[in-house]
Amino acid sequence: MQAERTSTVVVTGAAGFLGSHICERFLKDGHRVLGIDNLRTGLRANVEFLASLPTGRERFCFVEADASEPWTSWLDRAPEAWMKDVPYVFHFASPASPPLYQRWPLETLAVNSVGLWSALDFATERGARVIFASTSEIYGDPAVSPQPETYFGNVNGIGPRACYDEAKRFGEALIVSYNQAKGTRHGFVRIFNTYGPRMNPDDGRVVVNFLRHAQLGQPLPVQGDGKQTRSFCYVDDLVEGLVRFAKSEEVGPINLGNDREFTILELVAAVQSLYPEKPLALRQLPAAIDDPKRRRPDLSLAKSKLGWSPTIELESGLRRMSEWLATQT
Repeated sequence: MQAERTSTVVVTGAAGFLGSHICERFLKDGHRVLGIDNLRTGLRANVEFLASLPTGRERFCFVEADASEPWTSWLDRAPEAWMKDVPYVFHFASPASPPLYQRWPLETLAVNSVGLWSALDFATERGARVIFASTSEIYGDPAVSPQPETYFGNVNGIGPRACYDEAKRFGEALIVSYNQAKGTRHGFVRIFNTYGPRMNPDDGRVVVNFLRHAQLGQPLPVQGDGKQTRSFCYVDDLVEGLVRFAKSEEVGPINLGNDREFTILELVAAVQSLYPEKPLALRQLPAAIDDPKRRRPDLSLAKSKLGWSPTIELESGLRRMSEWLATQT
């Protein structure tokens, strides 16, 4: 189902980092957007930003609610007329950084299971398509690199990251089973490390953490030896991939991210180069439990099925994010 310009796109986690950018994209494309968020990890400032857009006053409706609760408990707060034409439901409500999902493990499990199931039922009743934010954490600490969608992963199902990893794995299984049982074509993507403006400065993920410490002139906290790798995708690239996936007939999994791989120490050097006037030292921390040693997506499917690949280099993306972060302090 393709979205008409008069249709309503529903986004759970709308006040969050990725959710707010999805809302912005569809608002700028002329759609109505219904955003849902309980503001546990999302930012009210992101809601205010969306409402301030030229189309935000008339085309953005925000409902402060928990997507894990029955949707009938809050749906009447949305304009009834908006619910007649809903092509897409982006289910992006979930804590996404280790410090936050470890603080709220039960809530993380609930929103990726009960909340997703509600999103699937809501969308199916309206002939809409769910796009679920799965994660590269599906692959755990991989024995294969780059990670293709066919790789089953190496995940500790009872470790400190399990509330997130297993919630997302269940979410994928739920969508596959739901599609089989009901003949639907809901989909999911596996999102690799993404960064950019409007990420919570206290989120704890590595890019915003390094930039925040750098702007304060504080040592950059490096877990372990810093030789573990990540692949960093700028948010504008990711949103373009998400939109292409939504408009396709693909159900997934499809990896979305950047396949340029960096060690954490290389990220340190890139951040230090943005602040040549500051002698940024390192603060060595113990390695996190079950921290993946390598993270790099195989993007073959995204390129062949969606015609998508990232275009924004890390150096450029870091500069944009740094400029935004400077306005937040």
